[in-house]
Amino acid sequence: MGNKVTISVIKADVGGLVGHTIVHPRLIERAQEELAKTDLLEDFHVTAVGDDLNLILTHRHGTDSTEIHKLAWNVFEAATEEAKALKLYGAGQDLLSDAFSGNIKGMGPGVAEMEIEERSSEPIIIFMADKTEPGAWNLPLYRMFADPFNTAGLVIDPNMHDGFVFEVHDLKEDKRVHFSCPKDLYDMLVFIGAPSRFVVHSVYRKDEAGSAASIAAQASTQRLSLIAGRYVGKDDPVMIVRCQSGLPAVGEAVEPFSYPHLVAGWMRGSHTGPLMPVGVADATPTRFDGPPRVMALGFQLAEGKLVGPQDMFADVSFEPAREEANRIAGYMRRMGPFEPHRLPLDEMEYTTLSTVMDRMRDRWSPIED
Repeated sequence: MGNKVTISVIKADVGGLVGHTIVHPRLIERAQEELAKTDLLEDFHVTAVGDDLNLILTHRHGTDSTEIHKLAWNVFEAATEEAKALKLYGAGQDLLSDAFSGNIKGMGPGVAEMEIEERSSEPIIIFMADKTEPGAWNLPLYRMFADPFNTAGLVIDPNMHDGFVFEVHDLKEDKRVHFSCPKDLYDMLVFIGAPSRFVVHSVYRKDEAGSAASIAAQASTQRLSLIAGRYVGKDDPVMIVRCQSGLPAVGEAVEPFSYPHLVAGWMRGSHTGPLMPVGVADATPTRFDGPPRVMALGFQLAEGKLVGPQDMFADVSFEPAREEANRIAGYMRRMGPFEPHRLPLDEMEYTTLSTVMDRMRDRWSPIED
């Protein structure tokens, strides 16, 4: 198998303490116990952000491995057993089926995976968010890989000067397109500026012809409402970013989160709020079930082993971002049920608002001059 290693980050909401706040420590312990039993993995790390249980796995089985996805599904089912015993809220919420069907994608949990040839030094950062959706990564990924005001390497590193290729998915039409940046940058921004529909799925280094080559970043793009056909909570995405040596430096990869940009999610998945960068200890959203949080764990890969983690956003230099996020959260909350704090109606089709619209349908009449 050579030096190739696969990094799989798989998350699910299988029960919260209290409400949608955090993952009970027993669920994390149970996940660790289950993963320790298998010989499929090179290494693993279990963590949580808000009420989402996150499995960070390294192995030699490639992406979309039935064995690895089945393992993750079994772990989430075991954690759900614990959640039900503790009467945690929303136990098994993200498990949209009673039986594993060969691939965990489309079954509720979020998945980001990449198979790489491990370099002589392989720093990676795992970003995990709660109370938001996959489009929350659009702006940070643009800044990491296409914005020279964020990433100095795009200007001064000869290995980055030609830019990167972005793969963007249309979640409603189930289509994808590749943008070669900087050439296609303005065209790309037309789409990724609408993150509720168009999401950055992956970013690639270019080969000599300028086409997509080795993977640089991978994000989860699963939308639970589109899978289930009903509102079942926001999608709480995960993302893997490789750093250094012709890729964004670690500092360039985390810098976009020094600005708490507005994302969809928050309370009942129906509000706009700031994405607050937090360390592990503060990944506990409570104010109006939020505001939305993002956590980042850094690792060095060493023959498939996870050396770390480093809690990237625990750094005091992110305090101003947290303070700004709190100010923005206060400002947005004063809007109450009015847009733009509440999401537009076309983004709330899976909530009770659609029921209200149906009930009121016969009470509307034409406007007469």
